This record gives sequence, C-alpha cells and structure tokens, in this order.
Amino acid sequence: MAKEITNPAKGIYKDRGSKFLAFAEPIANEEEAKTRIAWYKKKYHDARHVCYAYRLGQDLWRTKDDGEPHGTAGLPILRSIDAQGLDNILVVVVRYFGGTLLGTGGLMVAYREATKEALKQYVNL
Repeated sequence: MAKEITNPAKGIYKDRGSKFLAFAEPIANEEEAKTRIAWYKKKYHDARHVCYAYRLGQDLWRTKDDGEPHGTAGLPILRSIDAQGLDNILVVVVRYFGGTLLGTGGLMVAYREATKEALKQYVNL
C-alpha cells in the first residue's frame, strides 16, 4: 500500500549559486494538482524554472521540466516520490538560477536532493 504525506513540507538545496526550493503537498486529484501548480507559478513568477511531478495512483503521474533540459527536473522529482512509495502527492521545485550552469547531471542531482529535503520529515531517505 502506498504512503501519503499529511501536511505540506518544504526543502531547500543550493549548488553553485542556484537555489532550489522544494514544496511537497498532498493532493486528491489532477485538477487540484493543476490548481496548485498554477499557484506556485504565480507566486514564484520571478524564478527561472518551476518544475514539478505528481503521482495519483499507479497509472496517473505527470512531470514538467519547465525549460530545463529534457528529463533533468521532473523525472528526478518523480523518481524521488516513487522511491519512497508515495501517492497522492505533488512536489514543485522552484529554481533561482545562480549564474553557473550545472550540466545535466548536476541538475538531476539538484532536483532529486531538493525533493528529498522536502520529503525527509515523512520518510527515511
């Protein structure tokens, strides 16, 4: 049986000047996920990227790299969610660019680690 988080959680990860703010929250359906994503995009309109992943059951999931190289943001977020067996969850990671390119490997690590920071109060990572 999948685990669910009960309250919103935050995490932060920094690398070479870039700051990654991660927000995890429980969601009940896809419409709620879309509403919350739009809220984050509006609130953090000054960020370079607002990436996300969510999972709702075995077969419903979505990811978004929001301008980062394909597969470097949304997929690492989703993999972190799935690694912990979580369900009915949205994780949004907001990136403020620090002026130094991190490369695809660095981006994947940053989005994964930011997500872990947000989820660590719920699971043993």
